Amino acid sequence: MRLSQILIQTLREDPADAEIPSHRLLARAGFIVKTAAGVYTYAPLMWRVVKKFAQIVREELDREGANEVMLPIIQPRELWESSGRWERYVTDGIMFTLKDRKGSDMCLGPTHEEVMTDFVSAQVNSYKQMPVNCYQIQDKFRDEIRPRFGLMRGREFIMMDAYSFDADKQGLDVAYQKMRDAYCRIFDRCGVDYTVVQADSGAIGGAGSEEFMVIADSGEDAILFCRESGYAANVEKASSRLPSAPDGGEPQPLEKHETPDVKTVAQLEAFFPEWVAGRMAKTVIYKATFAEEEKIIAVMQRGDLEINEVKLVNAIDALNVELASDEDIEKATGAETGFAGPVGLSEDITLLADKSLKGRANLLTGCNETGFHCLNVNLGRDAREPDYHDLRLARAGEGDPETGAPLQEARGVEVGHIFKLGTKYSEAMGATFMAQNGKPTPFMMGCYGIGVSRTPAAAVEQHHDEKGIVWPVPIAPFECVVAFLDKKRKEQVELAEQLYEDLRAAGVEVCLDDRQMSPGAKFKDHELIGLPIQVFVGRNAADGKVELLIRKGLQKTDCSAEEVVAKVCDALAAGRQ
Repeated sequence: MRLSQILIQTLREDPADAEIPSHRLLARAGFIVKTAAGVYTYAPLMWRVVKKFAQIVREELDREGANEVMLPIIQPRELWESSGRWERYVTDGIMFTLKDRKGSDMCLGPTHEEVMTDFVSAQVNSYKQMPVNCYQIQDKFRDEIRPRFGLMRGREFIMMDAYSFDADKQGLDVAYQKMRDAYCRIFDRCGVDYTVVQADSGAIGGAGSEEFMVIADSGEDAILFCRESGYAANVEKASSRLPSAPDGGEPQPLEKHETPDVKTVAQLEAFFPEWVAGRMAKTVIYKATFAEEEKIIAVMQRGDLEINEVKLVNAIDALNVELASDEDIEKATGAETGFAGPVGLSEDITLLADKSLKGRANLLTGCNETGFHCLNVNLGRDAREPDYHDLRLARAGEGDPETGAPLQEARGVEVGHIFKLGTKYSEAMGATFMAQNGKPTPFMMGCYGIGVSRTPAAAVEQHHDEKGIVWPVPIAPFECVVAFLDKKRKEQVELAEQLYEDLRAAGVEVCLDDRQMSPGAKFKDHELIGLPIQVFVGRNAADGKVELLIRKGLQKTDCSAEEVVAKVCDALAAGRQ
């Protein structure tokens, strides 16, 4: 293809709202054009990238026996209510909702569990028709509070979502592993450095959950990992060995002390020098939102540790939690912020605690009275026993849960997520099949997603330099470009045309840059656009000489025209490896 026939408009400056490399470079190189906040037009070169990645996805899923379908974007409220998710998504504010001309509530699909479950339930009646695995590649819509980072966090994006249906847990385990293997091949093929981490299931729900993360400094997600054991988890899901803390000894009598203007753990350590943070228990007051109500809850955590709010939401099965206001705290505890605790806490307030506090004696806590704290608090004696859960936020430097080796932290971009849903949706929606025992049985389901528009952006996060993008060969818009530098020089044009045809005949996905631009402008454009192999036909064309550039590392060599096809093919083969 000739670049004069492709709409390409590069920019000299970065967009004002571009914060990370992929947003900055994809916009500057003319791959994406902003239409509205979080909504982008894919220019021809970007669409080629997206289609190539989508084809890799299709090939690997088809290889595992998945069937491609196309589900409706507009979905009725009734389907979402049947699964129990309408209220959560509306409360989170993440779902675009609308009414049709009859006044019926609809939404633009942020995901398709309900539609797919309804579809398969209508088609599959017997265990003999399983396993079933269907997928689609299409637009999704999520009303992000703060869309940013270009294609990384948009309000409209392209996603592959797949759903497996099996008769039992063993079948689900097989389907899950097949999809996990397919995902590994997909990301191996597209040339990104990724890791698989344990993850929280979030609003999707279900039991087993793993994320495929592309390692990048600009990633929004924090990953904790151990190279020694291979353990890796999203920080929302991660666990670690509990850091040690001084033992409280035998239970001592409760003491109440005046602590004017002493509210934080650090201030308490200074006020009571013999009490370190590990012997304290801070109490944090939250407002929790459930489907039918809002409640104030109290959550206790060891003074040297932090609360993981994702784990908290899951522990109480809430839609979300947020820190209570000063007014709500005073109403719930009778004290100003900074003095909440379990002692004297109203029975109407749900009390939870992290497992790190279970069985610990002689704690320092608040006592729900402004200006006072208590020493030697023993839960179950001086205050009611809380409900214990794993509510701790794991941190870098803490011990790996398996080996005890220090956990390391990295940033990552989530490009894929796989779930074992079990019967969460099939039971809620009454989606059953006739099992081998002759009884109606809910489907055992799995769910699998890949960011089809996000993954190429994640690849740019890993593959760029100060000059521009460095596309991995498998998803580059073209594998090679041949460019003549002076359209007035007949020998340049003729040699470039010949090399273009020779490379096409050799099976190379090549384009010809026949645009009327200065040599300097062409060089800058190609550095920015980042095609893997670049052939420049310039002043030595009459002697049959050209310049060949491998974009990764900007490796330049002069070669004869006769060598070009072989050198380009060798370089592309190396790039695919």
